[in-house]
Amino acid sequence: MIYELPTILEPIKLPSLFASPQPLEVELGSGDGSFLVEYARQHPDRNFIGVERLLGRLHKLERKGRAVGLKNLRGIRIESSYFLKYLLPPGSVCALHIYFPDPWPKRKHRRHRLINEEFPSLAHRSLTSKGLIFLRTDDANYFDQMVSVFAASTMFQPIETSLELTSLLTDFEADFRARGIQTLRAAYHKG
Repeated sequence: MIYELPTILEPIKLPSLFASPQPLEVELGSGDGSFLVEYARQHPDRNFIGVERLLGRLHKLERKGRAVGLKNLRGIRIESSYFLKYLLPPGSVCALHIYFPDPWPKRKHRRHRLINEEFPSLAHRSLTSKGLIFLRTDDANYFDQMVSVFAASTMFQPIETSLELTSLLTDFEADFRARGIQTLRAAYHKG
């Protein structure tokens, strides 16, 4: 279930990852896989990739995915920004999920944030013609930046996040909710 990249110098050959060619959704920063495993279980008609830098988290995703017998899920260990910029083939993804990315709260570190001025262009290139982006965070400052970045882009239009998606929690979200911390959400449609 964890896909070992043969190279990081050219885009992934997606047909080699999955037995069935189906629409592809990607979660950038999949954490322990709580959201992605359940979402993939509910949608056997789609393929899913969870991108995570930490190997321990990918092992959790793999364990959970194998426990429910998923054939439509793969995990890839790499930085999300690199994966999006260099490894996803153009027009290959119908939805990007970015939930609780590192907020890099110190002002001098904010340049490391995944959702920055370059992100809409990278996402636009990777998404299919009707592609979607779903965002969640608990950090109000980062949320303001996310919304501003997309408001400044003519490539995306805001949409509502479906009830189906809002009802599926990530590991971080479940913890935050238990502590009374609000989830901030935004979603966009490729225009």
